[in-house]
Amino acid sequence: MTIGGSSAAAELAAITPWANKAPPIDAAERNARLERARALTAGLGADALLVQAGPSLHYFTGVPWNPSERLVALLLPVAGTPRLICPAFERGSLEAELAISADLALWEEDEDPVALVADALPAGATLALDPMLFYSWARRLVGAGLTTVDGAPAIDGCRMVKSPAEIALMTQAMRMTLAVHAAAARILRPGIRESEVVRFIDDAHRAIGGGPSYFCAVQFGQATAYPHGLPGDRALAEGDLVLVDAGCRVHGYHSDITRTYAFGKVADEMRAIWDIEHAAQAAAFAAVAPGVPCEEIDDAARAVLVREGLGPDYRLPGLPHRTGHGIGLSIHEPAYLVRGDRTPLAPGMCFSNEPMIVVPERFGIRLEDHFYVTDAGAAWFTEPQPSIDRPFD
Repeated sequence: MTIGGSSAAAELAAITPWANKAPPIDAAERNARLERARALTAGLGADALLVQAGPSLHYFTGVPWNPSERLVALLLPVAGTPRLICPAFERGSLEAELAISADLALWEEDEDPVALVADALPAGATLALDPMLFYSWARRLVGAGLTTVDGAPAIDGCRMVKSPAEIALMTQAMRMTLAVHAAAARILRPGIRESEVVRFIDDAHRAIGGGPSYFCAVQFGQATAYPHGLPGDRALAEGDLVLVDAGCRVHGYHSDITRTYAFGKVADEMRAIWDIEHAAQAAAFAAVAPGVPCEEIDDAARAVLVREGLGPDYRLPGLPHRTGHGIGLSIHEPAYLVRGDRTPLAPGMCFSNEPMIVVPERFGIRLEDHFYVTDAGAAWFTEPQPSIDRPFD
């Protein structure tokens, strides 16, 4: 695969909308999610689960709303009909996206939505709270006489393990972003600015059907030494490393892929570090098996670096952050491939694999692909980068 030699206009003209589209989540799967959440909530000793607007509300109800100062939430009792707490003036918008059967509990601007929650539950009830619920709402629920417990085991217990339908949606998103990455590599030329590549990637994601980029980071040269880049808008020069990290969403499910490659001839040290990074990513993948604690995947990647004289731990040159994160309707979600997270891996869990190596103030190498856990080990969503000079097959 070539780097450079094309233009943004030519590459955009060649992109066609994705043909083999994965179907959205259906009603049967959403109902199964609700039943599992009820069982897990009961296991916490709670009478109901409160899920704030955000990715978890999207997961259970199909409503892709972001949280704000107005309470929008799902009240899911262990037994009984789900209830959507929502401002009255938003009713039409909510009903247009609601994908489950639920009663609506509407509140006017001068009313207290906490009363709608409290009145729907028995006196002295125990309510499991979404861990992302704003503290101000949690405090007011306690003030209304409710006992509260952490609802993370119920929510994460559902969301951490992906269904085949979810994996299909993420596979589509990942493959779309990989195609966009390849097109972006072909538009590179000396003097092109990081912002030009960012704009192209956004346009390409729209053209292929992934909507706008959910995020995009393009880093040239020294900026690659900083995991999330530096301020400014650098121009590409011969001999630079190029780091591109981008993703989109398909029905809310994320892609997230990073490639680091050479633009022209780069130093031998960069090539050596790239090879170590590649080996660390492979070691993390090979360590995956059902029942293995998440932290052991991080250990496997770091062991490669330590053998090569890097690190240890978070020392630089070395790996300054965790090896990976869960992914789904959130770009980062539990569980995490990091020391201290002893969550056992299970089939259906999905993770990034990105043990970045940073050489302080000089350069960094991050290779990021995602995998899902299978009964036999792990399977890639996208195949890893073949070499520093060939970012794609």
